Amino acid sequence: MIVTGPAVIAPLLRQAKLSHRPAALLQWEAIVDDPIGALAAVLAYEVIVVSVAASTGGAAAVQLIIGLVVSIAAGVAGGYGIAQALRRGWVPEYMKVPVLFSVLICVFVGSNAFLYESGLLAVTIMGVWIANANLPSYEELRRFKEHAMVLLVSGVFVLLVASIDLGLIMALDLRALAFIAAIILLARPITVYLSLLGTKIPDSERTLVAFTGPRGIVLVAVAGLFGERLVALGIADGAMMALLAFGLVAVTVVLYGFTLTPVARALGLSGGDAPGVLIVGGTSLVTQLGALLRDLDVPVVISDTNHRNLRNARDLGVPVLHGDVLSEAAEHMLELHRYDHLIALSENEAYNTLVTTDLTPEFGRNNIFQLRRDREHSSRNELPSTLGSRAFFWG
Repeated sequence: MIVTGPAVIAPLLRQAKLSHRPAALLQWEAIVDDPIGALAAVLAYEVIVVSVAASTGGAAAVQLIIGLVVSIAAGVAGGYGIAQALRRGWVPEYMKVPVLFSVLICVFVGSNAFLYESGLLAVTIMGVWIANANLPSYEELRRFKEHAMVLLVSGVFVLLVASIDLGLIMALDLRALAFIAAIILLARPITVYLSLLGTKIPDSERTLVAFTGPRGIVLVAVAGLFGERLVALGIADGAMMALLAFGLVAVTVVLYGFTLTPVARALGLSGGDAPGVLIVGGTSLVTQLGALLRDLDVPVVISDTNHRNLRNARDLGVPVLHGDVLSEAAEHMLELHRYDHLIALSENEAYNTLVTTDLTPEFGRNNIFQLRRDREHSSRNELPSTLGSRAFFWG
């Protein structure tokens, strides 16, 4: 029950528009905790098996160590192999996603053959390796992962809920509610505050992280599995594990779904109510537009790669970003959660098209605009609908 699922936390973070650092803390905690939580469940189960069987734990310890070594090796090998295959062009473009999916399943199943639930650790390591390999096809792979995650997680949730007896859920008493409340109000805050001792993270961010811990699909799946195994060992209370897990998931998802945004806003860690505008280009037209939006109390920032083009905007007190908005540095310097709309108005038509095309998944196609191309009416110069965005008119 220590896991905070990434499949659950990601939509909440997008909805709340959190600042970069607390959002990154919560996102990475969820990613890292999933395999750690599953392996912790395996370890706890092995301890119970040894105690019930009244035998030595040497064999269980050896199996755990071997499983960890194999899962780490499998994850590194899978990530390195995929990265090299994609970088060297060994896989055709249309086969990249199927090959990745096939290797993922092989790594998961192979690791699980040595130690149950270690496959989750193996594929997590594999994913971290691929994400840091700077692959040109990374964004395509990431979008496939997001689409697959929504479909698969939704289906698994439906199947798990359908397998739980409604009568058993209604039989949960005050002790179960007290248990869930203790995890949310005591265990979670105490753990976070102790973990962040000695860090430079502000108190507001610590408080937000401490009281944000939605549980997800891994908890329900693993708890249901080991609950059945405990019952088979003669431990009757094992039947309660799946119910408590389901109750914890339901309560935390509903609780944080309604409270994360107002709490983040109260702590000054949310983008606020006013939809912001990110403008690319430092022309005089952009400077006038930025000043107008600022006077209307709309969060606005102007980005340009030419420091001289931003001089007039700085003189007028309009926030600016010197650099390429597509760079990794801009992602860390610019709080994208504050901005709902993107307008590309630079003098370079090709750059406007590149920016709007690349950032469409982040902002949404309906929230991105670019300066109308002069030769757009010509069929010879007309771009396909997959490139660029809607035309922005000024007049």
